[in-house]
Amino acid sequence: MAKAILVDTSKCIACRGCQVACKQWHGRRAEPTRFQGSYENPLALSAQTWRRVGFIETAGGDGRLRWRFISDACKHCTDASCLAVCPTGALFRRTWGAVDLNQDICNGCRYCVAACPFGIVAFNEESGRVNKCVLCPDRVEAGLEPACVTTCPTDALTFGDRDQLLSQAKRRVAELQAKGEKGAQLYGERELSGLHQLFVLQERPQVYGLPEQPRFAVASVFPSSVTSVLASVVMGVTALVAFRGRGGKGEE
Repeated sequence: MAKAILVDTSKCIACRGCQVACKQWHGRRAEPTRFQGSYENPLALSAQTWRRVGFIETAGGDGRLRWRFISDACKHCTDASCLAVCPTGALFRRTWGAVDLNQDICNGCRYCVAACPFGIVAFNEESGRVNKCVLCPDRVEAGLEPACVTTCPTDALTFGDRDQLLSQAKRRVAELQAKGEKGAQLYGERELSGLHQLFVLQERPQVYGLPEQPRFAVASVFPSSVTSVLASVVMGVTALVAFRGRGGKGEE
């Protein structure tokens, strides 16, 4: 049965417990950062940071400023561009929905980095391979929740069967709208044929840095990849011809 994480942004208090738990469980180190006008730390997902809490400052209808928070990570798309473009099979899907990554056969081509419509997959300069959230398969397949979910003090993160979480999310959206949160909506039910990280949002997706209509990005990756390969072949042939030409003159 398909599993998922439900992120209820209306319950997130930005404690970043999920962010820390992810690093601890997967052995990711802290990254040196500096203040750049935001409370976010770090400012983006990376090879070392697989889950990150975003801080968004918005203005309400009354003109007053307010905070929106979102715990974000890989969406584990049903139509996963990263998986489709991977030439080695390093990216693969677990039977319960997670898009996992086998580091042993990743060749560092970075096609998945270019293909991801959410900008999630990150290249690790040290290892020459890519990294991203893999949804804690070692924990899930042992009957445990992902590390990030276990630390959430407000139940902003919930893990379980995807269909049940969809029903829960729809009820929550209805509750928020009844309380005057007219922008409340569910994100992830149908995007890219369904995400395995669902979101209850209080405002439109763009406010949280999520594309309104994420696209299956393979079409834009393969042409550039083919062009790159052809350019390399042409350069190689040209160099070979030039070398042989110089060698022929020397023999005369």
